[in-house]
Amino acid sequence: MAFGSTLLATVFVALALLWGGSSAIAGMAEEQVKETVNRVVEILRDPALRTEDKIAQRREMLRQAIFPRFDFSEMARRSLGSHWKNQKARQEEFVAVFSDFVETAYVGKVESFKDEKILFVRERIDQGFADVDTKVVPSKGEPFSVNYKLHMVGTDWKVYDVVIENISLVNNYRSQFNRILANASFDELLKKLRDKRSGMGS
Repeated sequence: MAFGSTLLATVFVALALLWGGSSAIAGMAEEQVKETVNRVVEILRDPALRTEDKIAQRREMLRQAIFPRFDFSEMARRSLGSHWKNQKARQEEFVAVFSDFVETAYVGKVESFKDEKILFVRERIDQGFADVDTKVVPSKGEPFSVNYKLHMVGTDWKVYDVVIENISLVNNYRSQFNRILANASFDELLKKLRDKRSGMGS
């Protein structure tokens, strides 16, 4: 799938639900997702933040609420797959470019969140890993599953993958990157990500 696919847009809306509290212990992953729903909806539905002159402020508030709970390094490593170990000297550069691309696309897409209802289906904890399964019920259209994969980093739960209707964001990226790197250089992959980011704006 292309970087700007419908799947990716759906993932970005769903990922807005993943900001947690300041203290994360085993068994509290679902509670943190619920806290996030309230915070993100509060920002998106605040009439004072809906005017044109407040767009930058609203997006910054979303960034501050959401992105500390992403493990971009882990997401980038998993997305690059087997190519990660071959780019030791440029791993930090890739994480920076990848993170910037995801953040730019994400903040723009999350603003389309409207009246969807989120049903919490199941939470699974296995030592330092957690799965929180939810179902998104839009005001129109069919419900769809959104399953979050988190791991413990220090004392915080951080997201490293999201699975929408059995389609993994990380696996989707890995397939795209593998196809690009089969016929192009690593520099070209970085350029594609930067170009996509520039095309999406901030």
